Amino acid sequence: MNKIFNLFDFSQKVNYKNEILAGLTVAMTMIPESLSFAILAGFPPLVGLYAAFIMGLITSVFGGRPGLVSGGAGATVVVLIALMQSHGIEYVFGAVALAGVLQITVGLFKLGKFIRLVPQPVMYGFVNGLAVIIFMSQLEQFKNGESWLNGTPLFIMGALVALTVAVVLLFPKITKAVPASLAAIIVVFLVVIGFGIETKTVEDIASVQGGFPPFHIPEIPFTLEALKIIFPYSLIMAAVGLTEGLLTLNLVDEITKTRGNSNRECLAQGAANITNGFFFGMGGCPMIAQTLVNLSAGSRARLSGIIASLTILVIILVGAPVIGKLPMAALTGVMIMVAIGTFEWASFSIINKMPKSDIITGILVALITIFMHNLALAVLIGVIISALVFAWESAKRIRARHYIDENGIKHYEIYGPLFFGSTTVFAEKFDIDNDPQEVIIDFKESRVSDMSAIEALNGITKKYHEAGKTVHLRHLSEDCKRLLKNAEAVIDVNIMEDPTYKVVTDIHN
Repeated sequence: MNKIFNLFDFSQKVNYKNEILAGLTVAMTMIPESLSFAILAGFPPLVGLYAAFIMGLITSVFGGRPGLVSGGAGATVVVLIALMQSHGIEYVFGAVALAGVLQITVGLFKLGKFIRLVPQPVMYGFVNGLAVIIFMSQLEQFKNGESWLNGTPLFIMGALVALTVAVVLLFPKITKAVPASLAAIIVVFLVVIGFGIETKTVEDIASVQGGFPPFHIPEIPFTLEALKIIFPYSLIMAAVGLTEGLLTLNLVDEITKTRGNSNRECLAQGAANITNGFFFGMGGCPMIAQTLVNLSAGSRARLSGIIASLTILVIILVGAPVIGKLPMAALTGVMIMVAIGTFEWASFSIINKMPKSDIITGILVALITIFMHNLALAVLIGVIISALVFAWESAKRIRARHYIDENGIKHYEIYGPLFFGSTTVFAEKFDIDNDPQEVIIDFKESRVSDMSAIEALNGITKKYHEAGKTVHLRHLSEDCKRLLKNAEAVIDVNIMEDPTYKVVTDIHN
């Protein structure tokens, strides 16, 4: 058996050195981000680290694809800030667990496949918006409270960040044995310690020392009223987490030229969030920045994510004194390089070759992502705009070629899809008053797609009937024949020539 419990593919060649070093690098970048978002939301700092450990471990083992890294992501935490302020952290834990249940439901009903409906311009907008957010969030490290650094502290911070960027850029030219990001963190750490440089460190954000995540049932009343309070937050958190997670999964698919399992990722995210709710975690979802750090460090298997999460646990238990001394400048520099690498610079080179609607959609998705930090809303709006544009363009494609044969019968040959957007144009193709007594409408090169199309056919046949004329519809499916009951007295369907196809198809994952 190559697969045991369907968890690991043992036929895959694993570069253990790359996986271990990538995992260590991911852990170093995940710790300050998890702490920052926990503090931003008003949670105890350890709640962020517990989320990073739990999300990372469960999704690495059970998730939809190797290389994807999950943790206490800001996209989902931001959703819970209002609940924390109004009802406290116990309700937050309840909402996180319920969000996990909703995500598992999506996975069980195999709804993850619908992420394929997200068009490429929306993907460009999503990725570019996240790149800008990652970059802008690093600028916070150049502040002391609400005020910007100045003088010597600003010079030190800038110089150390520049050193980090330089190491990330130059180190691969020396050797690729160690991930450049990890090398940069180590070099800057040694420089700060060796020269006794005073600069902001991880422990200046919060303490990272604690124990193993304790089991804890959320202390909220199990009543309908409590459910009404947490359900909206859970629904939004589940939607945001799945959207960001499945889009990130698609991005990893493109980078690695492999295929992940979207429904399995939904199940893993849900299980991880339920566990978070009962083990003092703030929940989360896949993190695109850490995922890209992981991939750039050479990871292609599940081991790196497991190493990263276990490293975070070890640091919580025994390694806090050392990790607390890591300079934030090094982590800031690494994340800035991640932001630069995340941005789809190719979108600028092809922008003059893209349709205007795609350009507008991509820019709009990016702007909503940047300014509203609402990824689910940004993607939803992008998909709706793309769908409307597609419907409009498809509606313009319907055409009709007509001629009268030697028997005096007029033929209308329809080209293009007949659906809700094209029914008006379709109806305008017919000259009912001047047509002969017998008319044939041929759908061999067309497709009847929805009930609006069926109603349009009913309307046309009724008008011909009222004019005392007969219309024959050819190459329609059995489904159409059953639905065309209103005009069955004057409809003659050529069953022998009809192909076998359905009006609506189910696409299985």
